Amino acid sequence: MAEISPAELARLRVVVRVPGMDRAEVRRDVTYRELEGTRMTMDLYLPARPPSSAAEGRAPVVLLIHGGPVPPAVQDRVKNMGVFVSYGELLAASGMAAVAFNHLHHGWHDLAESADNVAAVVAWLRAEAEALRLDPDRLCLWAFSGGGPQLAPPLTAPDPAVRCLVGYYPLLDLRIDLGPVAALIAEIPAAVMTRFSPAACLALAPPRPRPPLLLARAGRDRPIINDGLDGFVQAALAAGVELELLNHASGQHGFDVLDDDERSRAIIRRTLDFIREHCRARGADEDVAGGAGPGGGRSRDAGAGPRAEERR
Repeated sequence: MAEISPAELARLRVVVRVPGMDRAEVRRDVTYRELEGTRMTMDLYLPARPPSSAAEGRAPVVLLIHGGPVPPAVQDRVKNMGVFVSYGELLAASGMAAVAFNHLHHGWHDLAESADNVAAVVAWLRAEAEALRLDPDRLCLWAFSGGGPQLAPPLTAPDPAVRCLVGYYPLLDLRIDLGPVAALIAEIPAAVMTRFSPAACLALAPPRPRPPLLLARAGRDRPIINDGLDGFVQAALAAGVELELLNHASGQHGFDVLDDDERSRAIIRRTLDFIREHCRARGADEDVAGGAGPGGGRSRDAGAGPRAEERR
């Protein structure tokens, strides 16, 4: 496809729409932490109507972990990208709350700081859960692209509140040949690279069972992404991780906004169902995740057609 400018890419929205996305309650620029005089902010997307079941009176929460590195000059705008705005609306319309936030991933030197900021968002949600009718014990962490290393902490030391993990075209191994990125991380201590390589974390015995994980792979992605992802899958199977792999064989990195086709829509719909199943969200109509947008239908049909999808 034609080259897309960064400004155009920032405006692109996910290729699935469902009823009610325009009715999400949005709270923008909420401060979740102050760091050396810098306000760390997030946007909250809340379901427009409360869950219908008293037992499900609080909504589960999905943290959308952006990729990067992100230049400092635009860090405050990354959560405003069309992909995160539309995912926030989509999740809210599906009966879940979503958080899009900045976690200060400026370079490969600040992985630990980014992890601290992810933890700070979780702590803020716990403190404000009652007022917002959120359930901080039903969380999903959804990482995109260069945000993949932030899946390492919940795989190393699983938190019972984190019910599942999702990775879309994620960077999962910093130890492999990263090509042009290698020079940027040459001075990072090996221990840090291992700590934030989800593939390496699988060799460690966790103190409790790891959460189920869904990965979405783009067949046309760069080797630095897919080589690490493919190696992670093999290590995860050997480690007994509950894993679901969705492969878009002809998809680009960012297929969920770049490739407006049925496979992209099927993967997104299955992802919504995966999160709902593991977080037991019953606040929206059963068919919401199936969608009435392009390619709408029951998301359980995500694997129809050629077996590009693997469920393990």
